[in-house]
This record gives sequence, structure tokens and C-alpha cells, in this order.
Amino acid sequence: MTVIDRRAIPDHARETTWSAPDGHALRRIDWPGAQPARGSILFFPGRGDFYEKYLETLEEWHRAGWRVTAADWRGQAGSGRLGDDDVTGHIEDFDDWVADLAALWSEWKNATPGPHILAGHSMGGHLVMRALVDGRVDPAAVVLSAPMLGMSGPPLPLALLHGVAKVMTRIGKPTRPAWKWSEKPGEVPARRRELLSHHAERYADEAWWREKRPELVMGPGSWGWVERAYASTRALEAKGAMERVDMPVLIVSTSNDKLVSHEAAVRASERLPRGELVEFGPEAHHEILREVDAVRDRAMAAIAEFLDRVAPANG
Repeated sequence: MTVIDRRAIPDHARETTWSAPDGHALRRIDWPGAQPARGSILFFPGRGDFYEKYLETLEEWHRAGWRVTAADWRGQAGSGRLGDDDVTGHIEDFDDWVADLAALWSEWKNATPGPHILAGHSMGGHLVMRALVDGRVDPAAVVLSAPMLGMSGPPLPLALLHGVAKVMTRIGKPTRPAWKWSEKPGEVPARRRELLSHHAERYADEAWWREKRPELVMGPGSWGWVERAYASTRALEAKGAMERVDMPVLIVSTSNDKLVSHEAAVRASERLPRGELVEFGPEAHHEILREVDAVRDRAMAAIAEFLDRVAPANG
């Protein structure tokens, strides 16, 4: 396979904007499919993320014959901000993001060939799961990379953690940052790479894109984001929520994750009627699709095998 340039938008990919029902403009990028197309994949990145970080994966899917689309979440990357500054990630309610996903899904599905696959990384995985649980989308299959089905943190009851976050939104502005980004404003925290990827060059791609496209820069989430994240997680944890999701779901997760709960991912794979789990250990940090080749290749091969098995090409 020809080497993929992770620091260039492919000539055949097209960057545009999509207008949500309320008129908010969201960035998107589309790859045309082969003829006949293998199917179509709609991918969403994580909190503070941007689709440029996943160009390698998206291009690989395109080369395998898929029609591929990725989009920002409103309020981050090149799709505006919802808080009081340019770097803090804020949202009034995760339901707003689920509504965006559902609206784009409906429009995108009608314009692209099946089978239709929905994929998400980290917070993107959480929101995909929320859309599934809420019955807002109907993919043939789902792929979740290190999904934020629970946050890594103190081993305290979810209700208690949510209660603390509620208090924090009331004793100060909900839009204020919930954690420190760096001693120097705008500077990425030291040792951040140890949370995300063992691959130095893939990790460095993020900073390269942020320098080239400053609008992509985002730091910590707001206290409002934290409180709404716990509320949304409680909705996923509710009895019978995941159990009613009837489509195949592949979860790719690592026990070495320090940002989201691997244990929650394992539980989800067991609760989902057609859930499957690909599990990594100390060889993988949070961004499995941006890891060293040995890890990433195994993950991509598992995704391809899963999709070929549960969502074969039409005809």
C-alpha cells in the first residue's frame, strides 16, 4: 500500500460544512467511494479532537472501498465554540450533540450507499452509544475506539461523582475549565503523550495540524461538560439501556487507558446483545488508531474482519 501522508488532506477528499437543523455550521470531510462501493462509514472523533488526526485511518478505509465521512462536534475544532473562550470545551447538554449526530446520520444515510457503518473514538464513541440507546440511528454495524463509556478517575459511585460535578457548576460559572491545561496558556501539558500514543510521529501530527490550523486548538473541558458527561453516562448505565441495542457493536479498548474506563468498555461489550471486544494491554495508550504499527495494524485488521462478517458488501 502506498504510504499515507498524515499531514495533508488527500486530493480526492473534500472539506465542506454541514448545517445542523438550528443552522450551526459543522465541518465535515468526505471521501468518494469505489464503484461499486463497499459501503459507507461515518466517523466522529473525541473530545477536543479533530478529524485531521484520523486522516490515516479514514484514507485506509477509503482505499478499502468505503465511502467515508467524518465531522467535528459543534463547539470544537473548526465548528465554533460554545463557552467563554477559544480553548475550553463546553456544551449545554450532550443531547445537543446526539441531535446533531442523528440529523447528520439521517441525511448522510440517504445520500450514500450501504451498508452504513457508524464509528466513534472516545467521546465520539460515547455519543454514538447514546444515539444507539436513544434509538436515534440505525447503522448496520458500529465500531467504537476507546469509547468514553465511563471516565477514568477515583473509584467512587457514579452518582456521587455526578453530585460533585453538579455542585461545581453552581459555585462558579459552568463554562470555566474543569482542570488545568498547562502552566503556560496554550501549551500542551508535559507527559501528555504518555496518555495517548507510544508512536512519537503520529502523536506529533496533532501539534503539526494545530500549528497549521490554529482554530483546531482546544484545551480542557468545562465543569458544565463534566457534569453533563456524568449525566449522560448515567443514562447509558441505566438498566436495560444497552441491552436494547440490537445491532453488532465492536469495541476496541485498552486496559492501559488513563483517560476513559476500560472496565466500562468491557461491561458494555457484555451488556450489548451483539457486542464484541478487542482488548489491548500495556502496548496501547488511549488513541489506539494512532498507536505504533503493531497495535494499530491489529486494531484495523480486527475492524475489517468484523465489518466483513457482520456487514458484508451489498450484492
